[in-house]
Formats: sequence, C-alpha cells, structure tokens
Amino acid sequence: MIQFKKQIMLFLCLCSFAVNAQNTYKRWSEIIRKSDAAWFATADAKRVSENVLLYQRDIGGWPKNIQMQDELNEKQKKDLIALKKTAVETTTDNGATCQEMLFMSRMYAQVKDERYRESFLKGLNYLLEAQYPNGGWPQFYPLKKGYYTHITYNDDSMVNIMNVIKAVADESDYYSIKPSKEIVDKCRKSFDKGIDCILKTQYKQNGVLTAWCAQHDEVTLAPANARAFELASLSGYESAKIVLLLMSIDKPSRDVVIAVKSAVEWFQKTKITNLEEKRVLNDAGKIVDKKMIPATNAKPIWARFMDLETNEPFFCDRDGIRKKSLDQIGSERRNGYSWYSDAPEEVLKRFPDWAVKNGTKVGAAEKKIVDYITVAQDGSGDFTKIQDAIYATPAFPYEKVTIFIKNGIYNEKVRIPEWNTHVFLKGESKENTIITFDDNFSRIALGRNSTFYTYTLLVEGDDFTASNLTIKNTSGEHGQAIALSVVANRAKITNCILLGNQDTLYLSGKDAKQYFKDCYIEGTTDFIFGGATALFENCMIHSIKSSYITAASTPEGTPFGFVFKNCKLTANPEAKDVYLGRPWRIYAKTVFINCDMGNQIKPEGWENWSKPEAEKKSFYAEYNCSGEGFQPSKRVKWSYQLSKKEATQYSIENILKDKIANWYSL
Repeated sequence: MIQFKKQIMLFLCLCSFAVNAQNTYKRWSEIIRKSDAAWFATADAKRVSENVLLYQRDIGGWPKNIQMQDELNEKQKKDLIALKKTAVETTTDNGATCQEMLFMSRMYAQVKDERYRESFLKGLNYLLEAQYPNGGWPQFYPLKKGYYTHITYNDDSMVNIMNVIKAVADESDYYSIKPSKEIVDKCRKSFDKGIDCILKTQYKQNGVLTAWCAQHDEVTLAPANARAFELASLSGYESAKIVLLLMSIDKPSRDVVIAVKSAVEWFQKTKITNLEEKRVLNDAGKIVDKKMIPATNAKPIWARFMDLETNEPFFCDRDGIRKKSLDQIGSERRNGYSWYSDAPEEVLKRFPDWAVKNGTKVGAAEKKIVDYITVAQDGSGDFTKIQDAIYATPAFPYEKVTIFIKNGIYNEKVRIPEWNTHVFLKGESKENTIITFDDNFSRIALGRNSTFYTYTLLVEGDDFTASNLTIKNTSGEHGQAIALSVVANRAKITNCILLGNQDTLYLSGKDAKQYFKDCYIEGTTDFIFGGATALFENCMIHSIKSSYITAASTPEGTPFGFVFKNCKLTANPEAKDVYLGRPWRIYAKTVFINCDMGNQIKPEGWENWSKPEAEKKSFYAEYNCSGEGFQPSKRVKWSYQLSKKEATQYSIENILKDKIANWYSL
C-alpha cells in the first residue's frame, strides 16, 4: 500500500512537471497557438491570463518579447500597474498585441470572464487607432521616433494586424469574441484601406511590379531603411506573407489579381536553387556558424534582402555596408539573423489553384495567350472585340504581347491600362482595320477636364506599339474629341492613320518618350497637343481648316518637346491660314526639321495664345524646311532658325534617349 502511494505521488509530480514543461518552459507564442483548447480552462491558464491583463496598457496594446507565462513577483506586478497609463513600448512587432488578443479569445472561449472580452476589444481598438490614413501601420503606436514610424511589413507586423482585422470584418469564427456591428464595419473599412496601401507600396522595377520592402516611408510609400543592417530592399520573406494575405481575399479585385500574379512572377525569377544553408551547432544545440554551400537542384530559397533594381541578394553588418555574400559579415549578424527564407514556396504551391479559382491562366495556358491574340469580327479569332483581348493579356509581361486585329470597323472605346505593358496592336491593314468612336467634350460633360475622357484609344501601358491601324474620332465639329491618347513611355506608332478634328492626338506622361513614323495625322485646332517628348518622322500632317497644328505643354527643363523631321504639311483647300503651333503652356517646345510646308502655313508661323511670357520661355524653331509655307524671314521674332550644328542635336538617339537603349528600333 505504501509502495502504491509512492507511485501515485510520483505520477502527480510527473504530471505537474509535464504541465509546467508545456506551459512555462516553452515560448509564449507557442503556448498561445499550440496548447490544447482545454488547457485554457485550467488554473495555470487563468494565472497566465492575469499576467497578460497586467501587461496590457490602457491604450490597448502590449509590449513585445515578453514571456508572459513567467511568474511575477509583487514588485513586478506593482510596476506593471504603474506602466498601464503610459503606453510605453506598445507595439505589433514580433507578433505583439495580435498574439495576446488571440490568447484572450482562446481564454474567453473556455471561461466567460468579461475582462477577457474587454481586453480583446481594447486590443482591437488599438489596432484600428494605430492605422495611418493611407492604410499602413507603424511598428510602434503611439509613434516612436526613428524608423519605427515607417509602414512596417517587417516580421509580418502589418500582415498580422490585417489578419486579425480580416477575421473580425468577415465575422468568422476564428475569434470567440464577437464585436458590435459598428466595430465590424470599422474593420471592413480598415482592411480595405490596408489592401490599398499594400497595392500602392508594391515596388515597380523598371515599370514592372515586383514585391515589397520590409519598410516603406509612411508619407511617400517609397522603400525605407530600418536598422543599419536592414537597408531598403526587396524582401523575399515579408513579401510572401503579404501575397498569402492577398490570396485570402474572396472575390479579389483586378488590381489584387495583378499584384499577386506580378509577385509570383518575381518569386519565380528570384528563387535560388544552387545554394543550401549549413548550420554549425555547439553541444548545447546553439547556432555558432552559418554557411551557404553550393548545391545542385537544391530546395528553392529566397534572400531576405535583394537590390531594388537588380534583385541581387546582399548582406549587411551593423556598419551598414553592403556585402555580396553571407561569409563577408561578422559572426554576430551572420548567425543572429535570418538572411534566407523558403516562405515564398507556400505562395507558389497555392498559386495554381488560386489562379484557376480567380480566372487567371497559369502554366501552358498562360504561355499560349502571352505570345499572340487574334481579334476578328467574324468570330475566326480569339475575340471579336479589341478591349476583350486587352483584358486577356497578362499584367506586366516580360515579353511583347501581340494583338493581331483583322480588317473591320471596331466601334468601341479602347483602354490599355498601365499594367498591360508591352502590348502590340497590329492591324491587318491601315486602311481597313479601323478603331472608331464618337465621344466629345459636350457628350462627356464631366467639367473642364472632359477632353481627356473623349479618347477612342487610350494607352497607359508603357512599351506600347501600334502599326497598320486607323484610329478615329468621328464626333465631327463638336469641340475637343481625342482619337488617340498616349500617356505611356516608350510608345511607338508606325504606319497608322489618326483622324479627328480638334485635339486628335494627345501625348503626355511623366518623362514620356513617344515615336511616330510613317503616319497620317489629321485634324483642326491643336490637333497634336500635350507635354510628352515626341518625334514624328516621315509623317503627313494634314489640317482640315485654318487653325493651329500643335499645342505643346512641354514641362520646364525638358530638352525636347515635339520634333517633326522629314514630314509633309498639307491641308484642305479651305484651310488657308494655319499656324505651326501655339503654347498650351509657356515652356512649349516644337521644332520642324527638313519638313515640306504647304502654302496654308501662315508666314509668321507661330502664335503666342495671348501669353506674352511664352515669347520668352517657349522654344519654337525650324531648320532646312521647304515649300511655299516655309518663310523664315517672316516668322515671329521670338522663334528660331537652327544652325546646322544646332540641328545635329536633334538626332533620334538624343530625342528619344531612355534607360532602355534604342527602344524605338526594337
């Protein structure tokens, strides 16, 4: 009997040790997530909950890196009570606040103590209050000086917050505590703002959407530095959790779909399969060294820090100096930080099913549509409408997407969005492949800027090409009515016919370069206008009536505006008084070189549009032109006749110079 009692006592001691081992000696975050639901009804769980309540500040947040299961003495408890009103170190870094809210939810599911419910709701209010108006979250709130104010994706801080808010907004069963409808509505708005911030901070590399940085400036949204060894860079780790969050959205918007697809393409492009991490451990199992060793067909990994322009991995010590390999930094940072991650592998694993669910082609099917799409009104192509073909093109493809348009009159308003780059609209013939619409200023009726909505074809996506097409606005003499609007960079239009009246061709875009070759362009007033740098070569410029050909709005400091080389200026018989141009904005630049000018061109050539200041700040010039309309001695005094030396500066290489060399010849 005595022996039996000893066995019972030993069993109870072992049980007690097991409970303590499970809940005292494990990490706090593991206790929250891995403990069985029944444990949250135990006396030990209630003891821990008292600690968690003590650590929560009145503002609703918690500090980070606290092992909240540890016993507290009376002095520690007293100190925590004193700290409650201070909001000292409240944060969402390293899972703080979000994990304590989960703990309170799991406690409330087992024990209906209203303090747990109130604690959870205070935490939720803290998250909502901490959000910036632009949708992002700082690392600490109230704001703490330094890099902590940046929008923080680092260590999944913002994603953790948004997962909490999403669960509440979706009224899911993940949390046992159900907030009021008012709070649910706040969470829905907060989540939408957060997604908008995520979309706006996705980094564009040479015009192509890629991934995210660990921190983004809270005002400009640009990539930002954090600690000395955490320089602005594309993150292989943090980006993965962001994409998984986007993929969790039911019925995602087109912008979300594009963001996911673009990030997946970047993950595919940047994965590393020729290295493996080798860890050297001491007798206590602690990492004493990390080495990257060459391997063949290794499991994919991604660098945590990649160059913003080249995607090259880099590594930093506490001196903030970039190194090319892990072995070039000291052991403290080398072994005390996660420099590589396999997190994007989960994104790539889930993407095919997600893509099918959300109407996105993957694999061989995507490759098929990337290369070539045919539009034919008789149903013999992939689509009968041009816009439907554009909807089917991938976002930010690496290669050109050709949309071949068979002969026909396509009466539709067409938009090529900025994410549909590298689109090539190729008509079967310029006379018989016609895109036409008849919007005009009065019909749009959206106020003073209605002109810009009147387009027949709007090009926003960079690296656009069009050839063998007629693009037409048929509204007639009803005010401003754009046929072709190009607000993209590196746009090339060849062998096309552009027809309209007032404002036929609008050219704009920040630092945009555009090239027109062998085209016929027709209109009345200001029928070539805008602020882009545009070169017209071997084009026919036809005036329907007496008015103005160009109305440039070249930005101050831009070296070139509109340049016409080897063009022929013609007109209808009734058009007898045509100006070469007038300044829409006072820094307008327009130059005609080696052009044949008909007698419709007025001797004075240029007009100041009642802007005397433009006579000093605009630049209107000609060189070596011919025809009855070329009367250099009679031009307005504030225009120029270029010298031969000056004219040599107007080469295609100089005018259309861009970071992508010779793009106009590709």
